[in-house]
Amino acid sequence: MNKINTILVTGSSGQLGQSLKRLSSDYPQYEMMFVSRDELDLSRTESIEQFFHQHQFDLIINCAAYTAVDKAESEPELADKANHLAVKKLAEIACLQKSKLIHVSTDYVFNGQHSMPYIEADAVEPQGVYGLTKLLGEQALAAEMSENALIIRTSWVYSEFGSNFVKTMLKLGQARDSLTVVFDQIGTPTYAHDLATDIMAIAGHSSFNSGNFTSDIVHYSNEGVCSWYDFAKSIFELSTVDCRVEPIEAKEYPTPAVRPHYSVLNKTKIKDCYGVEIPYWKDSLQVCLENLQEQSE
Repeated sequence: MNKINTILVTGSSGQLGQSLKRLSSDYPQYEMMFVSRDELDLSRTESIEQFFHQHQFDLIINCAAYTAVDKAESEPELADKANHLAVKKLAEIACLQKSKLIHVSTDYVFNGQHSMPYIEADAVEPQGVYGLTKLLGEQALAAEMSENALIIRTSWVYSEFGSNFVKTMLKLGQARDSLTVVFDQIGTPTYAHDLATDIMAIAGHSSFNSGNFTSDIVHYSNEGVCSWYDFAKSIFELSTVDCRVEPIEAKEYPTPAVRPHYSVLNKTKIKDCYGVEIPYWKDSLQVCLENLQEQSE
């Protein structure tokens, strides 16, 4: 297989897609195309086939997904189209075009009952529609591509783009004197810029870039551990927003979808295989908040 020269990024309007787009000028060695649903509707087979009839890529980075965790409970067919069937179709096309595929998945494939960081080989047991459809996407990809596919599971993604926990907290914190935030759900935030940076590092890594490799799964989030309460507290401590945060139990804040109580991901494998350096979550949060502050000035 030839070295990677051309890259397609799907889901270009999402947090990770926009983060990759912002980085793209740092990688002049690649010809990169970014597509949103307008150019490539992954819920429609004919749109997918028509697009790939006209284009061919060495690497597809699939950032497109249905990520409305609660809404998925009442829209299982839509979630399945984006998170499962579209991934299956992309994998089929990657095989036909002899492309490599990086697919972004989620900590929601686990049941959240662990007390140790999840490794890639741990048993999967999604607790809701979102997690189930993402798992079905993983399984469909693995069935289609025994080689040249990498699944990256991640968690708690935030960025300067779109809607996410950081931006929601800042908005609510500016409007209120105090907020209540769940303290008994534990995980690690992922700054989309860091994930995008390390995806590009993987794309350029010799074990990924040249020749065939056995398809695999790796985990990625920032380093460290926190609760949503800790995360919210840090957002306000590192920003200029003065808002008091009170801890509550998850049962006091019921949601349509079950959230994992514990979803810390073990990142040893991705660091060992690809030599990536992963920043501490609070350091990355500081960077994101500074960028958001600059944007607002």
